Amino acid sequence: MLVYAFKRLLHVIPVAMGVSIVCFMLIHIAPGDPLAAILPTDASLELQAQMRTFYGLDQPLPVQYALWAWHALQGDLGTSIATGRPVLAEILSASVNSIILAVAATIIGFTFGSILGFLAGVFRGGWIDRIASGLAMLGVSVPHYWLGMVLVIAFSVSLGWLPSMGGGPGGSDGRSFSWDYIQYLILPAVTMSVIPMGIIARTIRSLVADILSQDFVQALAAKGLMTKHVMRHVIRNAAPTAISVMGLQLGYLLGGSILIETVFSWPGTGFLLNGAIFTRDLPILQGTILVLAMFFVIVNLVVDVLQSAIDPRIQRS
Repeated sequence: MLVYAFKRLLHVIPVAMGVSIVCFMLIHIAPGDPLAAILPTDASLELQAQMRTFYGLDQPLPVQYALWAWHALQGDLGTSIATGRPVLAEILSASVNSIILAVAATIIGFTFGSILGFLAGVFRGGWIDRIASGLAMLGVSVPHYWLGMVLVIAFSVSLGWLPSMGGGPGGSDGRSFSWDYIQYLILPAVTMSVIPMGIIARTIRSLVADILSQDFVQALAAKGLMTKHVMRHVIRNAAPTAISVMGLQLGYLLGGSILIETVFSWPGTGFLLNGAIFTRDLPILQGTILVLAMFFVIVNLVVDVLQSAIDPRIQRS
């Protein structure tokens, strides 16, 4: 187990390097001048040159990347061009909010998706299967930003039950387990959970239906094993793939959704990226994309290790 985890960890190193290179190059090939957001239109050439030197934009791209990667390894992601604050401080605050939102959405999506998928797989071909599969298909098909606006209109504007936007009564740093904070989380979490719920439901439905048709399940039932014990074997065989799908969805959600976080003004990484795109804040863009990519890589590493712990056959393969 430890040997397998160490091997998977070694695979992360070249992936991380590749991600950092792609992240750096994608930002720099985009059109526009990052200093245009902070310099006046009549800025002198001397002032422009000083600012380019201060942010290292006067160096060749390979040198810029080497310096940026070296400082990033030390935890220094630079200084925001728009706000003048350290990029790491901006990202850490936004990342915590995105993690809270992503975990809440994953719990909701995985719980209801597993229930729908399991029922559809057990009662495949029946009316329960059709209803559950229809809900799963609807969850995958509905645009989540549109659903977010509908939920705001229904539960905030019309009924007045939940707040329509914001990160809590205390702002982006006012996190707590009180109802005053949780009610700000409900609508964006439900909106983000719809797509993973549909994907997980369809995956588990297919897994359960396939496992129930296999010979070993029929043999267990023929030997007189109780239905709940048979289902325990079904769940155990379906768990590795289900965890893999859940991990991928959690990785996507940790990346934040620019549209959802913008609709609800949730102060996460997606909202931070949205502002950085419009202000052409290169340090924020580079740092945020790098951190989100590392989140995704780490989540996949953890999922691989969990899969091998549940199913030892993965290690041998």
